[in-house]
Amino acid sequence: MKTKIKYTDEPMGELRVIKDFLPPPEQLVLKEENIKVTIALKKASVEFFKKEAKKHHTSYQKMIRQVIDWYALHYKKSA
Repeated sequence: MKTKIKYTDEPMGELRVIKDFLPPPEQLVLKEENIKVTIALKKASVEFFKKEAKKHHTSYQKMIRQVIDWYALHYKKSA
């Protein structure tokens, strides 16, 4: 920004208070029900997700879980 904002003490006009519409923080942390499973995956697939997860600073398990969730959601809607 090259132009500077100049603030003054002039009246701002008619103001109104709006209702707080944001949920409290405890409602933002959604707990989903998860089930632990054991699954055998191809080594190349796991290596791919580990490499991508490292690039994006996340967990490879989280990435795999997200792919499965998207797949299930897609076919659940079309069924």
